[in-house]
Amino acid sequence: MNKPLGLEATRHTRLPGMRGPLFAVSVGLLILLLIIANFTLNDYYLRLINLVGINIILVVSLNLTNGYTGIFSLGHAGFMAVGAYTTALLTYPLARKPLLFPQMPGWLQQTELPFFISMLIGGLIAVICSFVIGFSVLKLRGHYLAVSTMGFMVIINVLASNLTDITRGKSGISGLPKMSNIWWVYALVAITIYFVWRLLHSSYGRAMLAIREDDLAAEAMGVKVVRHKMLAFAAGAFFAAIGGSLYGHLITSINPSMFSYSMTFNLVLMLVIGGSGTLPGAVLGAILVTLIPELLLNKLERGIELFGFQLPQMYGISQVLMSAALIITIILRPKGLLGK
Repeated sequence: MNKPLGLEATRHTRLPGMRGPLFAVSVGLLILLLIIANFTLNDYYLRLINLVGINIILVVSLNLTNGYTGIFSLGHAGFMAVGAYTTALLTYPLARKPLLFPQMPGWLQQTELPFFISMLIGGLIAVICSFVIGFSVLKLRGHYLAVSTMGFMVIINVLASNLTDITRGKSGISGLPKMSNIWWVYALVAITIYFVWRLLHSSYGRAMLAIREDDLAAEAMGVKVVRHKMLAFAAGAFFAAIGGSLYGHLITSINPSMFSYSMTFNLVLMLVIGGSGTLPGAVLGAILVTLIPELLLNKLERGIELFGFQLPQMYGISQVLMSAALIITIILRPKGLLGK
């Protein structure tokens, strides 16, 4: 039986990638900048840098499903919640667990694991969740698929709000150990980007791109559409859970409202503005949408003096301006700032 022409061609085509010396120089420069930042910046700016890194992980993993495979998923915040709550429960100090979780099951109350192992467990649970819902919803298309994945986020949010014996409901879990630092975050940023880059420059990645362009044509060429969609969905869920774990242990507290519609909207905003379907675009979008509201727009909310005039406080102006930026980007650059 003849092999599909499209997949056979990808095996014999030299794919563009990062050049060794340039990549090594970039990594070395990044490490140097992180060392300088770690010893010179105050806690506020270090926290902001860490938040940028976490958002890069989240947006790059969302790009894997939404940008490269054409699965418009709105359930990323749900996978974040799975990772955040799992890691929080497994890393919470044993001495304080009986006080905060008096009704927690005994085996969980007596369990405390290292941060890295807890993150991996959270990621694996998110992968299991992605398989459970993926086999049903990934057969849908368009807005039906988007609404179905949002339904998963709602389910996770409801469970986190009502399983009070384990999650403390809407009160959330506070007092988490602050494990997320600049080294944890950016080591995982590098791993996430490298994983997605390697996946895209493989036969699986080419199949994902083919599915995005035309899933019926890809299936006719021999691509197993559901299998490749599941791979992208599960990989995105794993790294979303990792990002959620880092986020929870950066803020040192979590609650269900952190992983709801606003989080989903922000991640999609970062991806659309930066450029869906491009790795540099996902990184740029995460950087811009994290830093601009924090460093510039929040000052407008508090009221600033501009050219001798005192502007009044404008609460909520950052959300309005970022939403306007999204509309303008879609009109002028439908594929994003770095989209092709």
